[in-house]
Amino acid sequence: MEYQLNEKVAILHFDDGKANAVGHSFIDAMLDGLDRAASEAGAVVIMGRDARFSAGFDLSEFQKGPEATMQLAGRGAQMMSTLFKHPQPVVAACTGHAIAAGALLLLAADTRLGVPGEFRIGLNETAIGMSLPVFATQLANARLSRRHLTAAFIQSQLYNPEEALDAGYLDELTPPDQLLERAIAIAAQLGEFSSEAYATNKLAIRGPYIDAIEASLS
Repeated sequence: MEYQLNEKVAILHFDDGKANAVGHSFIDAMLDGLDRAASEAGAVVIMGRDARFSAGFDLSEFQKGPEATMQLAGRGAQMMSTLFKHPQPVVAACTGHAIAAGALLLLAADTRLGVPGEFRIGLNETAIGMSLPVFATQLANARLSRRHLTAAFIQSQLYNPEEALDAGYLDELTPPDQLLERAIAIAAQLGEFSSEAYATNKLAIRGPYIDAIEASLS
């Protein structure tokens, strides 16, 4: 992860040269970046690599066995909760595919920008025989359109970027060459709000979902 500070906007740019899988190093970088942003910036942009926002959890960790799976999933849940309740505005710049945990990162952000293209966004866990944990359930309930919830959550529907707008994964599409500039502009604008009011109102509306997630981790 590359951390940059653009005036009052912290940019967390994830690029592992592959699929931006959510492994322990990804989680460490996200948590460190959010913590640093809280002390240095007024808003946050999280961004993936070209054509790949994130392909989800690092399956090589899951292949190590139940203990490794539980450890990574637990840390991932804590990271998602931290992102979801982060007191500053969080803008996600979705550069392409966002599958499984990648889609959950979008649901945990505040404003989500995407780019047109032959990309897929969504939760494919049912299709691959996996049950979704509590944190995923809560993020889906909080952010996805009620009209799409069954198809998106239970039936593993994957969406192209245009469809993802209606489903609730994205809020806006922008040309790829303007994505970062637009994300920074929105983050800077949101960062002009009272930081105390923004954080308080975020927790007020998301509190029940956050409480359920954190109760599942105790």
